[in-house]
Amino acid sequence: MLCGILFVLYTGIRWEYLPQELGFGSGMTCWRRLRDWNEAGVWQHLHELLLSELRAADLLDFSRAAVDSSHIRAMKGGPANGPSPVDRGKAGSKHHLIVEAHGIPLAAITTGGNRNDVTQLIPLIQAVPPIRGKRGQPLRRPKHLYADRGYDHEVYRDKVRRFQITPHIARRGTGHGSGLGMYRWVVEGTIALLHWFRRLRTRWEIRDDLHHAFVTLGCAVICWRRLRTALCRE
Repeated sequence: MLCGILFVLYTGIRWEYLPQELGFGSGMTCWRRLRDWNEAGVWQHLHELLLSELRAADLLDFSRAAVDSSHIRAMKGGPANGPSPVDRGKAGSKHHLIVEAHGIPLAAITTGGNRNDVTQLIPLIQAVPPIRGKRGQPLRRPKHLYADRGYDHEVYRDKVRRFQITPHIARRGTGHGSGLGMYRWVVEGTIALLHWFRRLRTRWEIRDDLHHAFVTLGCAVICWRRLRTALCRE
């Protein structure tokens, strides 16, 4: 069933068109597994487990993190969607992402396309799970946080500092060339990787929890690829 779910994530194919000759089982059965395993917390646990494995392999860098978001079109409506300001007001959702220094996804949130980026800054920080993998205290908070002008608000800078994190947020009305972009580009690259999965380029799920299940699974796959690449080099 997992292979069928991954096939839908990668290709974006509709559940009812899942090829039976590949041995995945019926599309409806795979859909139910996606739902049931999501409700059981399987996808989140998988993501956290892979993050722990990455830490154990010294592949996580919590010296800094970066946040950003990206719009996608929501074809069937449902919760966590709204008129997109970048798509002529059409219904859309937004993926908010926080990554560590190398672009490894730590947490993701799905909201309506009209939700302001800065409103998800603190929820993203809070969504980062405690990452084990080594003796001692689990990793939870990066030392520095980088964000673009969409997060420029003094109130939120103060809120970030309360987590013992130093904010580096570009200010509106200032010219480019601050140098912050050299640290922020990693999150843009990770969003591009996430949207490489066709099921995440466009939202087809009416239920927001099922769409976010795919988002979490996509983050887990990105983590697994990074871990596999590093282990194959040894």
